[in-house]
Order: sequence, then C-alpha cells, then structure tokens
Amino acid sequence: MNVDTGSHARRAAAGLEDHPVLTVGARLGYAASGLLHLVLGWIAVTLAWGTGGQESADQSGALEQLASTSVGAVLLWVIVVGFGLLTLWQVTTAMTTDGTKDRVKAAGKAATYLVLTGLAAKVATGGSGGGGSEQTTSLTARVMENPLGQVAVGLVGVGILVVGGYHVVKGWKEKFREDLQGNPGRAVVVAGRVGYVAKGVALGIVGALFVLAAVTNDPDEAQGMDGALRTLLELPLGTALLTAVGLGIAAYGVYSFGRARYARV
Repeated sequence: MNVDTGSHARRAAAGLEDHPVLTVGARLGYAASGLLHLVLGWIAVTLAWGTGGQESADQSGALEQLASTSVGAVLLWVIVVGFGLLTLWQVTTAMTTDGTKDRVKAAGKAATYLVLTGLAAKVATGGSGGGGSEQTTSLTARVMENPLGQVAVGLVGVGILVVGGYHVVKGWKEKFREDLQGNPGRAVVVAGRVGYVAKGVALGIVGALFVLAAVTNDPDEAQGMDGALRTLLELPLGTALLTAVGLGIAAYGVYSFGRARYARV
C-alpha cells in the first residue's frame, strides 16, 4: 500500500468512525456486552449455589440462556447488530488512532467483538455456542500434538494471565475512567471497579490453567471460562468465592450499560 492509498484509507476510516450509525452502534454494542455479562454473572451465581441448569458458565452459555426465552431470542439479534457495529467502530479506531500500542489494542478488541458477533449470530440462528470445557480441552490437545505445542499453550496461558492482571489493575486504579466522558456517577464507577477486578480474577484462573496444562503436558488441565469458574468452586470456600466473582461479573455488566451512555465514541 503506497502513502497516498494509506492516507486515503485513513481519512475514509476517520469519516466512518464519526458516523452516527457507528457511534450509536458502538454504544449499542457496549449495552449488549452489559446484557451478556449480567446473564453470565447470574449463571455463575446459580452454579455456585447448585440451582442452575446445564448452561456453560461462559459467553456461549449466556447466549444460549437468552435463546431459551422468547424475549431473549429477540435480544440476541440486537446483540448481533450491536457487536457487529462495535467491531466496525473498533476497526476504524485501529486505523485512525495514533500510536502502535493503541492500534494493537483497538485491533484486539475488534477481533474479540468479531468472534462474539459470530457466536451470537450462530446461537440466534439455532446453532450451539459450542462452549464448555470439552471443546477447549480438545483444541488444546490438537495444539500440543505439534512441535513446540506445549510452548504455544504455555504462551497463551501467560498472555491470558497478563490480560487478567491488566483488568485487575485497570479496575483497582479506576483507569477505565479514561474510556468515559462526562460524569457517569458513583454507581457506574463502583460497578466498573468491582467488575474489572472480578473479570481479571476469572481470566487469571483461565491463564493459570493453560500454563498448568503446558507444564504438565496434560490438555485436560486447560479450561475456558466455564472450567475456570468450576475450578474456583472446588476451592475452600468455593461457593462464597464463585458467588463473589459472579456478582462481580454482573457488576461489569452494570458498568457496561453505563459505558454505553458515557463512552468516548
């Protein structure tokens, strides 16, 4: 790509980034994230107290839980649209923002929301989210069959640990305020602080399990969010710990609704 073409693409992306459809869509995407985390938090709490069904305690399980009700089935399509537009907004942000770090961050978020868009669309059209521990274990086993597979799994685990730690720090130090504008109110700030820390803890457990799988050369140790939360339940005071994390994830959902209103878009 020559300089003129690159500059033209960047100007076009800048125009799209400020387009009302994308800015409103980005806010809709944050609201969709809020709904998803509220449902996921509820699943985690019911898992802690043994009153839940067979849903996976992850994004797939939350989407399938929504699909089980008539209202939720409609909301799924709202989630698809919201995540899709938020993906496009993050892509334009990645193309127009200055600094390699911010571009990589925006691109990473775009990839995450793209996956969530596809997952929500699959569930909305009657498919399975394909969540749970078995799929994660199967994929990890295939990776570990290859040369340096253990190293790759270990690096994935370290990467997830870093992301989890980042969430904890972002929540504890209230750095998420940088993503907001105006005065969101104390309730949104408290929800953001609790929510980011809880998500960071959950992601940290996921990362630790991947590292453990790499060290022991046992793909059964590798677990996604569902496996991580179920592992938490097996610890001493597991019911209390999982309840706290579940409520924290729900708090992140509350924060996401606040972000939908106050986000810098």
